[in-house]
Amino acid sequence: MVARVGTVAFQGIEVLDIDVQVQMSNGQVAFTVVGLPDKAVGESRERVRSALHALGIAIPHKRLAVNLAPADVMKEGSHFDLPIALALLVLMGVLPGDELQRFHALGELGLDGGIAPVAGVLPAAINAAGQGRGLICPAACGGEAAWAGDLEILAAPSLLSIVNHFKGTQVLSRPEPKLQQADDPGSIRDLRDVKGQETAKRTLEVAANGGHNMLMMGPPGSGKSMLASRLPGLLPPLDPAEALEVSMIHSVAGQLEGGRLIRRRPYREVHHSATLAAMVGGGMRAKPGEISLAHQGVLFLDELPEFQRGTLEALRQPMETGRSTIARANHHVVYPARFQLVAAMNPCRCGHLDDPSLACNRAPKCAQDYQSKISGPLFDRIDLHVDVPAVTPADLSLPPPREGTELVAARVAQVREVQRQRYASLNHQGAPVIRTNAEADGELLEKVAAPDSAGRTLLTEAAERLRLSARGYHRVLRVARTLADMDGKAEVRRIHVAEALSYRRTVPGR
Repeated sequence: MVARVGTVAFQGIEVLDIDVQVQMSNGQVAFTVVGLPDKAVGESRERVRSALHALGIAIPHKRLAVNLAPADVMKEGSHFDLPIALALLVLMGVLPGDELQRFHALGELGLDGGIAPVAGVLPAAINAAGQGRGLICPAACGGEAAWAGDLEILAAPSLLSIVNHFKGTQVLSRPEPKLQQADDPGSIRDLRDVKGQETAKRTLEVAANGGHNMLMMGPPGSGKSMLASRLPGLLPPLDPAEALEVSMIHSVAGQLEGGRLIRRRPYREVHHSATLAAMVGGGMRAKPGEISLAHQGVLFLDELPEFQRGTLEALRQPMETGRSTIARANHHVVYPARFQLVAAMNPCRCGHLDDPSLACNRAPKCAQDYQSKISGPLFDRIDLHVDVPAVTPADLSLPPPREGTELVAARVAQVREVQRQRYASLNHQGAPVIRTNAEADGELLEKVAAPDSAGRTLLTEAAERLRLSARGYHRVLRVARTLADMDGKAEVRRIHVAEALSYRRTVPGR
C-alpha cells in the first residue's frame, strides 16, 4: 500500500507540486527517503520518528520508503516533515487518506510533536487555492496563509491537533489574516531633523516621486545616511498587488515576521562587506538576496566604493530588468528585484577633498583613484547625482525646517497617483506593469516624456556636449517627466529638462 500527501517545493517564488509517497512493506527494517532530498529533508526521519513517538505511536518494524516525486527536482527545506508524517499516519490507519487528498501540507516537526513555522507558506497557499485544495500549515503561519483567498486552512500547533481535527474531537478554526502593524508616527524619521542641505532634500523628493536611483557624494558627517533613512517615510504604502508580491518574496526567504502581510515599502541597508550571493541571491538553496528583499522598496548602499567590484557590477542587469536571475547547473531561479537604489559615498578615501586644511597630501589623485572604483556603466544607471556639502555651524543653529516628512509625503502621494493613472491607461496586457516614471522605457517613454521644442533642443545640445549615452539621455527624460508631474504640467518643458540635466554628472575619477 502507498499513501500520498501533497506538498510543494520552491524555485524562486515559483511553486512546484510535490507528491509525497510513503510505502510500508516487509523486509529489512529501514526508513529511506529518496527523490533528491537535501540534508534537512534526509534528517526528517528522526524528527518524524520522535514526533510520532510523542503521540504514543510507534512506527512498525518494517521497511519504509518515502519517495518525493517528481524525483528529478531538488527538494530543500524542513517543511517536508509534516507531509511525510501525515502519510505515515494514513498507512497506520490513524488518518483518513481520502480526506488528506484535499490538502497540501507543509511544516517542520519538533521532537515533541509540535509544528514549527517554515518559509514559503504564502506562495504555497496561493498555489493550493488555485487548484481548489486546502492547506495544512503551522499555526504561526496561519495568518500568512489566510491572505491566499477562500481556501480551507488547518493551522495546527501540533501533530496531535491535526489527528484530533480529523477525528472530530478538536476542530481547528480558520485563522484570521494578519497585517503588518502601522508605523507609530513617532518611529518615522522626520525630514525636519535634517538642517540645511536644501538641494539634497529637493533631490530626495524628486527621487521619491519618480522612483529614481540616487547617488549622494559628500564629506563625512554631511548627512548622507540621514537623508537616505528619511526616504522610506516619503514613499506611499504598497498597494494590495505590490504587498502580496513583496510578502511572497519575504515568505520564501523566511523573513515574514509573525506571518503578517507587508504593507510598508522595504528599506534594506546593506553593509559594504556583503558578498555577491548576499546581494543578488544564491547560496546552497538559492535564497533571495538583498535586491529582491528590497523589491518595490529602497536599497541603500553606504560607502559605495568600499563594496567589492563584482558585487556592484552584479547590480547592473537587475537595475534594468527588475529581476535577479540565479543560474545553477540544473535550473535557473528568478526573483523579482524592482528596487530603488540610493547610494552614498565620500569624494575620496579621507573624505575631505574640498577642504585643503583637512585633505590628505595625495589629493586630488586619491579622489580619482577612489571614485574610479565605480564603473561607468553602473554610474550611468543612476538618475540623480547630488553633492552633499558639509553642514556649517550656522545651519546647525537654525530652528527645525517647517516642512517635515508628513507634508512632503503628501506631495509625493499626489504625484505618484498622477503616474498611476497615466500608466494604468497605457499598460498593455501581458507586458510588465509600469507604476513610476523610472520604469518607463522605449516607445512608452517617448510618448509620455516628449519635451517641447525648446526642451528638445536643450537636451540634444547638452547630450552632445556632455557626451551622454543613450541610457543617460533616456534617464534625463524620465527625471524631466517627474519634474513636470511635480509642477502639475502635462508637457515636459525646457525648465524641467534643464533641472534634470543638472542632476547628471560625468563618470567620477575620469
